[in-house]
Amino acid sequence: MKISTRGRYGLRVVVDLALYSKSGYTSSNNIAQRQGISVKYLEQVFNALRKAGMVKSIKGARGGYMLACDSATTTAGDVLRVMEGKLSVVETPDDETAVEDTMGRFLEKHVWSKIDHVINDIVDSVTIDDLVREYKRMMEASSLIYYI
Repeated sequence: MKISTRGRYGLRVVVDLALYSKSGYTSSNNIAQRQGISVKYLEQVFNALRKAGMVKSIKGARGGYMLACDSATTTAGDVLRVMEGKLSVVETPDDETAVEDTMGRFLEKHVWSKIDHVINDIVDSVTIDDLVREYKRMMEASSLIYYI
């Protein structure tokens, strides 16, 4: 499984909003600049997040974006599923199109579903607040200057 640019940017944007939009709406230009994402592509990401109810927006000079979801309970998995759909290492065929495939069912049960389970457990165990906390800790550690 490979997380697309859309999924990676979606998670970056949600964490960015959790960091910077506590006091109000943040403009897409500011987010685009901080994250190195084009404003045009960012709008596509925001459309998906807005439809899912994760962000809210206001148009105009003082407009921008703000988290609409609770960062303490929203997980990386929630965001990735909005952006990517089901998180799975292999596509499972529809029941209507599935052909009798004993080996395929065997591998699904003993390999693919176990990998999917581990991936989903990991992304569902990390909240947006966890990511914000770790990001702040990393930034504080990197800003320390030592004099000898």
